[in-house]
Amino acid sequence: MGFLRLFKPPSHQQFSYKPRYWDPKKEESEARQKRVEQLQEGGVDAMKTRISGGFRKGAGGAAAGSYRNARVKRSNATLFIVIICLMVISYLALMVYFPDMSAWLS
Repeated sequence: MGFLRLFKPPSHQQFSYKPRYWDPKKEESEARQKRVEQLQEGGVDAMKTRISGGFRKGAGGAAAGSYRNARVKRSNATLFIVIICLMVISYLALMVYFPDMSAWLS
């Protein structure tokens, strides 16, 4: 009877997934509280905690993201102005010199 199983597709595997509740704010506050406790204790562990916290935040802390966004906006605005200026200069150059070049070519 095993030859009849050749034409029957295999059944899919099932598993039971039980989602757990995860509160990122609570986890962050617990990590912050643990860090503060380690900083208050002092010593080598406090120094390690302070340094690792600085690496996680980045060089500028929370303000670094807004600073970078401001710099990107400023850079984009400068690029836009340069492109507009080059287009105006090109248009003027074509209007002034192109009639002379077309007469010279013909």
